[in-house]
Amino acid sequence: MKVYNSLSRRVEELTPLAGGEIRLYTCGPTVYNFAHIGNFRAYSFEDVLRRVIQFNGMKIRQVMNLTDVDDKTIRGANAAGVALCDYTKTYKDAFFADLKTLNIQPAEVYPAATDHIPEMIALVAKLMEKGVAYQSDDGSVYFKVREFPGYGKLAHIDFDHQQTGARCAADEYDKENVGDFALWKAWEPSDGPVGWDSPWGRGRPGWHIECSAMSMKYLGATFDLHTGGIDNLFPHHENEIAQAEAATGKPFVKTWMHCAHLKVNGEKMSKSAGNFFTLRDLTEKGYTGREIRYVLINAHYRTGLNFAFSALDDARKSLARIDECVGRVEAAAKGASAAGEPPEFAAKCLADFTAAVNDDLNLPSAFAALFDLVRQTNAHLAEVSDPAALLSVFRRMDEVLGVVFFGRAAAAEVPPEVQALVDARAAARAAKNWAESDRLRAEIAAAGWVVKDSRDGQSLSPAAQSR
Repeated sequence: MKVYNSLSRRVEELTPLAGGEIRLYTCGPTVYNFAHIGNFRAYSFEDVLRRVIQFNGMKIRQVMNLTDVDDKTIRGANAAGVALCDYTKTYKDAFFADLKTLNIQPAEVYPAATDHIPEMIALVAKLMEKGVAYQSDDGSVYFKVREFPGYGKLAHIDFDHQQTGARCAADEYDKENVGDFALWKAWEPSDGPVGWDSPWGRGRPGWHIECSAMSMKYLGATFDLHTGGIDNLFPHHENEIAQAEAATGKPFVKTWMHCAHLKVNGEKMSKSAGNFFTLRDLTEKGYTGREIRYVLINAHYRTGLNFAFSALDDARKSLARIDECVGRVEAAAKGASAAGEPPEFAAKCLADFTAAVNDDLNLPSAFAALFDLVRQTNAHLAEVSDPAALLSVFRRMDEVLGVVFFGRAAAAEVPPEVQALVDARAAARAAKNWAESDRLRAEIAAAGWVVKDSRDGQSLSPAAQSR
C-alpha cells in the first residue's frame, strides 16, 4: 500500500511502525455548527484510507478529536446564552448521526478537548521548561517559533520570505503570519464563563495544543499517520509538529496525508454565495447518504472536487446499475456459499481494484474496476458456475467503497399493504390516470419499495438502503 506523504512530498510504502497496527490521528470537527459537505469530503477520504488499511490486513487504531473549545465555540455558546458543553453537544450528536448516514466507520477514540485540559496544561508546562515557550504580559503563553529549528518542514516554508516575529493569538490565521502562536490563552471578558485554572492564570488552551496533547496521549510520542484537509497543513499541523517534537525530542508523525478542497459548481463554498450545504440540506432534498458518499469518494483525494447536484443525480443512476447487477448475482447465489474461485473476469477486476486502492487511494480507477465487474457480470452471469464466489468479489470491493447495497434477494415478502398499492397503481395505469399512477409510485417508494414498468407489467423490489 503506497500513499503520498506531505512531509517528504513523495509516494511511500505505508507500513506500521510497530506491532502490525497503524496508529492514525484524524482532525475532527470543531463543533460550533453542523458539519458541511466540505468537511465530509475529508472525513470520507479518511474513512476510505482506514478501510484500505484494513483491506490490506493491517490493524488500525484511529483517534479523531472533537474540538469543543476554541474561538468559534466560545463565541457561539455566549451568543446563545448557554453553557459551552450544552452548546457543543447539539453539534457533536449531529456529527455522529451524519457519520452513520455516510456509512463512515467509527474511530476507536473520539477525545473531546474539554476532557483533556490537564494533558494540555502539562504539555505547555513542558514547553516552558524546555525554553521554547514564554508568557506574555497579558498572561497568555506563546510558542517561540524561532527556537524550534525544524519549524516549517511540513509546509516547506522559506522563512526569509515570510513575515515573522509577530504573535498569533487567534486559533486560525493566514499563512503569511509566521509568528509565535498561542499555547494558552489568558481569560478575557469575551470568554464569559469559559476558562480553567493553570500555572499561568485562568484561561483556556490554544487550538493547536489540543491535537498535540490528545494524539500523543492515545497514540504515543511517535505514531504512523496523521491526516486532514489541505487547509490544516499550515498552520495547524505545522504547529502540532513543533509542539510535540520540542517537548519530546522525538519525531512526531511518520506520514502526513492531506485531501484537497471541495468546491460547489466551481466556486468556493460560502453562505454568502448561497452554495453552503450541510449533509442535512442534501438529504432534505431527497438525496441519500450513499449517493452523497459516492460523489465524495469518487475522485482522487489530492484532486479538488467540484460538487454539483448533477453529480448526485448521476450517482443515483450509477448505484441503481450496481444494485440491479448485485441483485441478480444474489438471486443466482441464493442458498449457496462460495466454495471455489470466482470466474476469471472477476478475479481480474479484483486485481485491478486492489492495485488502484493501493496506489495512493486511486478511487476513480477503483470504481472503473467495479463497473468493469458489473459489465462483465451482466454479460456472463448465466455462464458462472459459482455465483456465490462472484458475489464475494463484490463484497470484497465494498469493504473499501461502502456504497453497495446487499440483501435485495433476501428481502421479505411484499407486505399486503404495499401489494394493495401496486394493484391500485395497475388499475390507474389501465385507466391511463397517470397522475394517480405517479402518486401511488411515490407512496410505494415511501414504504421502501421500487416499482418498475415493462412490457410484462409492473415489477417490485425493495429499495436500496439509504445509508
